Amino acid sequence: MAPPSLLDKRIAYQFKSDALREQALTHRSFGSPHNERLEFLGDGVLNCIVAEELYTRFAGLSEGQLSRLRANLVRKESLSAIALELGLSGFLRLGEGELASGGRSRPSMLADALEAVYGAVFQDGGYEAVREAVRHTFRDEFAKLDPAKPSKDAKTLLQEHLQGRQFKLPSYRVVATEGAAHRQTFEVECMVTELKLNATGTGSTRRLAEQNAAAKILRQLAK
Repeated sequence: MAPPSLLDKRIAYQFKSDALREQALTHRSFGSPHNERLEFLGDGVLNCIVAEELYTRFAGLSEGQLSRLRANLVRKESLSAIALELGLSGFLRLGEGELASGGRSRPSMLADALEAVYGAVFQDGGYEAVREAVRHTFRDEFAKLDPAKPSKDAKTLLQEHLQGRQFKLPSYRVVATEGAAHRQTFEVECMVTELKLNATGTGSTRRLAEQNAAAKILRQLAK
């Protein structure tokens, strides 16, 4: 497991309470105290900070436009992508069952843990501290915001990229399904045959797994 001090550096906040940091990174499968209450708190704090940031940046946007931008920034897919960039999976404390079922890479778990970290920062250092942590970890997302462009998911962007170059659309197939019926993890392969590209993605639903696989293909195309 990665040293906790490394997480502090990545989120630009040094915890005063090791116990709070540890709780934020503890899934209920590992034991108690776990991070579910901190996740609830972090979700609320994150929405407030993102709303404040958008309100300040885009003075001319309507309430509806601001709401759409915020919804795109705080959705599970966006949060899990940020968590991956932070390497949050390397800090999580999970029970044996979750580890065996690939919990470390499950987007929903990563997103929940990131919210819990924000909640812990709020508890540990107050609003100004968590606002700076969110601004730091969301800096690339904020920089990419363009209200003139509608939000598009990875599958849509990949489809448009291929169509614009007159390539055939990608194909998707489920290669593995793990876990109990109510807590399944899907692994899906995305294939772009003409370009000899393929990538696999995982998710708590087939749709999320497809989105993650498409995002990996987009990164390959960007190289």
